[in-house]
Amino acid sequence: MADLEGLKVEKNYHLSEPFAADGNFHVKGAANLDWGMKKRLSSIFNPTSGNTVMFAFDHGYFMGSVSGLERIDLLLPKLMPHIDVLMGTRGALRTSVKPGFRKGVALRVSSGSSMLNDDLSHEVVAVDIEDAIRMDVDCMAVQVFIGAEGQLESIDNLSKVINMGSRYSIPTLGVVAVGKNMERTDQYFKLATRIIAELGANIVKTYYCDKFDELVAACPVPIVVAGGKKLAEKEALEMAYQSIQGGARGLDMGRNIFQSYHPAEMAESIGKIVHERFTGKEAWEFYRDKTK
Repeated sequence: MADLEGLKVEKNYHLSEPFAADGNFHVKGAANLDWGMKKRLSSIFNPTSGNTVMFAFDHGYFMGSVSGLERIDLLLPKLMPHIDVLMGTRGALRTSVKPGFRKGVALRVSSGSSMLNDDLSHEVVAVDIEDAIRMDVDCMAVQVFIGAEGQLESIDNLSKVINMGSRYSIPTLGVVAVGKNMERTDQYFKLATRIIAELGANIVKTYYCDKFDELVAACPVPIVVAGGKKLAEKEALEMAYQSIQGGARGLDMGRNIFQSYHPAEMAESIGKIVHERFTGKEAWEFYRDKTK
């Protein structure tokens, strides 16, 4: 392997220069992909704004019945008008989403231990490519634990899914994991996002952090920011705004939508930031007006 001694620290991200290989396609790093890949990526990223609002409701695969997700069959119809992509498990999608809906689907294909286990990093690929094809999904989502005990296993999972997806023009979404003992610094997120993109993922989901614009510049595929823990609505909207300002191509909110007192209005407010360039302040005012 390359000798790491004396390796220089990165320093020049050319932040004023746009990504140089977009061609005439609106998704970063996808200009050279085939038609099927572009078709599915266009179901995820709005061709007009280039951005996406994802709704993550896959928490049950390791957390069980989460507060706010007790009745996803009742929640999802309220959110559908305000989101672009559903990110869930095949069980939740098949049982609780009417197949006539017209939104993108990010299918969670990795799975592992429950929240009762201290180490969630030992996941497996739980969904085969034939089932993803049967469900006509727009991408497959894999959790990746860089720096955790299960790093090699999760990188192997990611690589297997990328290889399978490439055969059938189904993109892969690599999800940066942050376990309780893992770093949450800009250096860590830069490392994790770049590794996932270099292995061939078409989208990377990660967290907002310091020097976020550098992270985005160094990643050759679109960054979608995870909502993470539940924040106050005003704080969550400001984080969403800062993410888009920093170059993110979307938000994948879960708890900050389904644990809000007004989940549909919260999803709509996030959409204002993602697609209409509202500021955090403008989105907060919109949310307050909608919930009076």
